[in-house]
Amino acid sequence: MQRALVLAAAAGAAGEIPVGAVVTDAVGTPLGEGRNLRESIADPTAHAEIVALRAGAASVGSWNLEGCTLTVTLEPCLMCAGAILQARIGRVVFGAWDDKAGAAGSVYDVLRDRRLPVRAEVVGGVREAEARALLRAFFDARR
Repeated sequence: MQRALVLAAAAGAAGEIPVGAVVTDAVGTPLGEGRNLRESIADPTAHAEIVALRAGAASVGSWNLEGCTLTVTLEPCLMCAGAILQARIGRVVFGAWDDKAGAAGSVYDVLRDRRLPVRAEVVGGVREAEARALLRAFFDARR
């Protein structure tokens, strides 16, 4: 989570919503990382999770990231939750809950939906105060 928080801070400094994400393998070795890049590259899909999943897949040479963990500073949205399941990520650890668009237990619970053929373990609220502080400072500065 520490690296994800550093990436989130970098995103905020660049004018992006401060979210950072890291993909690690089963023993915790980093495979890919990302931060929000939507504004920077004018790509609506460039959420931190998607950027990290792409980097992780490129690192292992496969879309299949089974056995990997995605650590992210904010609860994934619906789009990211779908990508996480498509990549077969087995575990998602996140910081702040997103009570407006979260898809890992707050608004929706896509990652653990038993109707779907794959699911992920979810651990939320890890270093939540730090993740939430980055988001709060970012949005307070824009209001």
